[in-house]
This record gives sequence, C-alpha cells and structure tokens, in this order.
Amino acid sequence: MNLTLTDLAPDDPRTVTDIAPLIRTLRPALTAAAFAAFVAEAYGQGLRFTVAYDATGRALGAATHRLLATSRGRILFVDDLVTAPASRGQGVGAHLLAELERRARAAGCARLELDCGTANVHAHRFYHARRMTIGALHFGLDLDLGGPDLDPPDLRHPDA
Repeated sequence: MNLTLTDLAPDDPRTVTDIAPLIRTLRPALTAAAFAAFVAEAYGQGLRFTVAYDATGRALGAATHRLLATSRGRILFVDDLVTAPASRGQGVGAHLLAELERRARAAGCARLELDCGTANVHAHRFYHARRMTIGALHFGLDLDLGGPDLDPPDLRHPDA
C-alpha cells in the first residue's frame, strides 16, 4: 500500500477532520471540545501528530508521539497508534510504527515505547510480531476531580 505520512499541527483543520475520528475509535467518549483541548495542551508538551494518508487523501491511520528524556535514556513514546477499522490488516499500522522507529533512531533514542490496554490482544499480537516486548506494567489511579477538596493529603505525616 502506498501511504504518505504527514505531521499535522493543532491549527491544521485536518487535525479535527482526520485525526479526531481515528482517536475516537480508541476513546469513544472523547468529545470534540475535549479533543481540541487535548491537542492544544499536548502539542505544547511535545506531542506530535502523524497521519497516514492513502493516494486518494483518506486518513487511514494516525500516531501521536513524543520524545522524552528519561533516566533510562531518551525514548520516543507513542501515546496512540490507531488504524481505521476498515483498513486494519493492510499494513497501515506497520508503516506508521516503522516510521516512528526511524525517527527514534534519528533522534538518538535508546528505545521506542508505548502502552497497550491489557485486553487488546489483537494489538499485543501486532506489537509482538514487530519484536516489541513487554518490559513493564503500567499502573494508574483514576482521580476524582469533582470533589470540593482537591488538595492531596500530606503524605509526609502519618496523621494527615
């Protein structure tokens, strides 16, 4: 498949028309307003948006990624890698991932990393087939941001 990879900035209208529907396949609850806020804030934090277009200009896949300096060395972290459902199995994701690996090497990264949901076994097979290994477990804690007391307790004092 002949694909063109294009990086989009937040002010490019294709961010909304092409990237948003792809990201919503991963996060269906993401509203248009929340997507716009995410794009603006994340771009300022170094997130980049790469879209795979076919010869007709259809967006078939997207990757959001950033370079991070870590105590383990520089990494290229992939926040999202998604292929349009109708285009899965046609090499779009592989093409995007190969480009991200090329960019990571060019940027002097020690690793390319991403998180994947524990139940997403199709993606697990995809990543394993590309020599990616499971090197860690990612832990998270959902925070209730709607409560009146948003300040965390002082964890230095056992009485807190």
